[in-house]
Amino acid sequence: MKEKFYAYIQNLQDRITANLEAIDGKAVFKEDLWHREEGGGGRTRVIEDGAVFEKGGVNISKVHGPLAPAMQKHFEVGDVDFFACGISLVLHPGNPMVPTVHANWRYFEMYDKEGKIIDQWFGGGQDLTPYYLFEEDAEHFHQICKKTCDHHDPEFYGKYKKQCDEYFWNSHRGEARGVGGLFFDYCRATDEKTIEDWYNFVTEVGDSFLDAYLPVVEKRKNLNYTAEHLTG
Repeated sequence: MKEKFYAYIQNLQDRITANLEAIDGKAVFKEDLWHREEGGGGRTRVIEDGAVFEKGGVNISKVHGPLAPAMQKHFEVGDVDFFACGISLVLHPGNPMVPTVHANWRYFEMYDKEGKIIDQWFGGGQDLTPYYLFEEDAEHFHQICKKTCDHHDPEFYGKYKKQCDEYFWNSHRGEARGVGGLFFDYCRATDEKTIEDWYNFVTEVGDSFLDAYLPVVEKRKNLNYTAEHLTG
């Protein structure tokens, strides 16, 4: 599963960055490969000073090795090894009529010194943060989220939307970080769902991201704005 999901996020990163470059029309992503001394590494891609995107990153990583003592305590396990991989992104537009977006999808597993898996799960989510709210944009984003969730379980959308609203609530300001989306974690195999079922769910959410976000960008990227809009 770990190699299967890592291959998926490599391909997803390619698809997302290619589509973002196309809609921007000016800037391209600059790539930086990095390596982790304890095991693994990643591929960072950053776009900036574009016609649409002021700055953004679409990054993947794959790390592995002995699980740190603090994490052993957190997960209540002994001396085990771990593997984690994921893709994360944040996109900041230059035009304030285009919303910022955040997303990530990830996989984690732990295994004993003989290589036997003792735990594994998926997590992730996506949320939209408009500066100026167009209700139809929020509706479109959530419709794609719901449609994707409904393919797998009719209870997913309501559950994961609520978790997103709670996770990104700014308690010190008494407000949400935008219009929400989906947030899920610790998606483990159960009697009802296999780890393969979770893989299918998470990858469909990842595949739906461009459908959820790009139509909003296309609709708003050429709207006029003033300096007053930038200062709120």
